[in-house]
Amino acid sequence: MEFLSKGDFDRAREQVKPHVHHTPLLTSRILSGLTGFDIRLKAELFQRTGSYKIRGPLNKFSRLSKEERDRGVICSSAGNHAQGVALAAAINGMKSVVVMAENATPSKVQATRGYGAEVVLHGTIWDEANEKCKQICAERGLTYIHPFDDPHLIAGQGTLGMEIFDDWAEADVVVVPIGGGGLISGVSMALKNLNPKIKIIGVESSGAPAMNQSVEQGRLVTLDRVDCAIDGLKVKRVGEYTFEVVRHFVDQLVMLPDEKIFEAMIWIMSHCKLVVEGAAAASVAAVLNGLVKAPPGSKVVCVLSGGNVNLDQIKGLTWN
Repeated sequence: MEFLSKGDFDRAREQVKPHVHHTPLLTSRILSGLTGFDIRLKAELFQRTGSYKIRGPLNKFSRLSKEERDRGVICSSAGNHAQGVALAAAINGMKSVVVMAENATPSKVQATRGYGAEVVLHGTIWDEANEKCKQICAERGLTYIHPFDDPHLIAGQGTLGMEIFDDWAEADVVVVPIGGGGLISGVSMALKNLNPKIKIIGVESSGAPAMNQSVEQGRLVTLDRVDCAIDGLKVKRVGEYTFEVVRHFVDQLVMLPDEKIFEAMIWIMSHCKLVVEGAAAASVAAVLNGLVKAPPGSKVVCVLSGGNVNLDQIKGLTWN
């Protein structure tokens, strides 16, 4: 399998840079003191659309033919990819259709429509929404945009890793949440191209360990079921390309139950004053629970992938 080169990421950055924020790398004195690491937080919650997901579609759309662009695009999403595709399509003057799970966060559905996309609600997890998406794609002749298993999309997501290197080239470890694997694929390849010695750690929900099981078994595994309430982490099957990338570029995979991730989500809000969604908190959860193994004093980046939080879910965590 051919992996992405530094040139691929440099080109992606040229496409993405005019339309995205270079999000801050924030220090966390409290988190550093608790763990013995020097920790910084890549705050992608401040990105346009509230997550990193705008990066990939911007690069992907630059690689489409005129005929593909004129047909319009369609994608399936738990919410953040939906907003990224919708805004990127609007920037490029393209029509977009997004299929989201029926239980998607209402604010994400509203925002996606606000960016100009047609929204179709179907199923309860991404895999079900994706089947409906493929059906509509075939019926209407739209251009399908995969949420994570596409090299051009992954190159766009990897621009986040390039920003980490720009701001803190001496980082030793980067901790990244895993859903389908697009973000960690882009970040790991981009950073390993710039610093082959850097360590990449991926974090999954133990209720949806599709990447962990696939890597352990040496083949793509489709989970029979997922027991995960965090929309950015709950997939039954990771991508073919992302699976191979993780096998080659990611140094460690860890898992935590949703409860520990939600605890970290509240911890970040309380101590760092940052509003993050569940998937984004997974990286900090791994650090707080001692799953990141590195020498004391290691320079560690936790990727906070987004801030499109379901406030009703927060109420349930704190008052029920």
